[in-house]
Amino acid sequence: MPQYDILAMGNAIVDVISSETPDFLSSRGIEHGFMRLIDAAEAGALYGAMGPGREISGGSAANSVVGAAALGARTAFVGRVAGDRLGHVFTHDIRAAGVAFDTAAATGGPPTGRCLIVVTPDGERTMNTYLGACQELDASDLDAELVAKSGILYLEGYLWDPAAPRAAMQAAIKVAREAGNKVAFTLSDVFCVEGHRADFRSLLESHVDIMFGNENEVKALYQTDDIDAAMAELAKHACITVVTRSEKGAVVLGGGHRYEVAGERVAKVVDTTGAGDLFAGGFMAALVQGRSLPDCARIGCISAAEVISHFGARPEADLRALIASKLG
Repeated sequence: MPQYDILAMGNAIVDVISSETPDFLSSRGIEHGFMRLIDAAEAGALYGAMGPGREISGGSAANSVVGAAALGARTAFVGRVAGDRLGHVFTHDIRAAGVAFDTAAATGGPPTGRCLIVVTPDGERTMNTYLGACQELDASDLDAELVAKSGILYLEGYLWDPAAPRAAMQAAIKVAREAGNKVAFTLSDVFCVEGHRADFRSLLESHVDIMFGNENEVKALYQTDDIDAAMAELAKHACITVVTRSEKGAVVLGGGHRYEVAGERVAKVVDTTGAGDLFAGGFMAALVQGRSLPDCARIGCISAAEVISHFGARPEADLRALIASKLG
């Protein structure tokens, strides 16, 4: 029996969330609804211009394992923070959520990463990310024994860009494969796919057992505007592939079957930050519990619906009770 059900490697980031008007974005030349990377200078200027907000620990893969932990999975996380205030915030929050986190904080170099999230009245989030210390993660942070003792190794596409973290993830994949464990991967964002299309396709072909992506990311992966054509390409792989479709739910391809699961109704969409992260966390938690693929997707949809009903990318309701009321 593995020590942990899911071990995630990803960006350790603190989300700074503020509600603003669309004009706030357009006046700064920021495209609504997208994620972009910014440098330290712009991060400082944008933070100063944002209205009152809240600081909540985030990071895509970290959000996923927090969601999985809320559903009873035993989870751990590997990611780099600095020994500063936001680094302490991140460490406290993820441990308090029941996730093991023992990566040593950096004593020098850039500060802890932060994502400045502007939420407009339509509930859409525009993410401006300064990665900071996240990009300093390297193979020395990797505990091979921890990887070998984790049933699923979960990796985020956001961390594939910098060379050192990419090498650390490649080393982790090798350890997981040799131990006979599963590897899961999320495409993360269209810009990640555009930058690493060949690598991501290679991962799908031979190194990944479970892949997550939304419709736009999957279409970008195969350079087509036809989602059905993209899914036909996905279906050629032996792994389980999951395509999220926002309010329309999700499609799961696995074992030669295709399953379509409807989305969950949400009374009011407050903040879409973390929807895909919580979907993945819910899906994987259900998978390690032996649920069917359609049930895994349904639990992912329920988890995503909960997180978009409030600010922040971490669940606030009792997810286990919520799912029990809907699925038993």
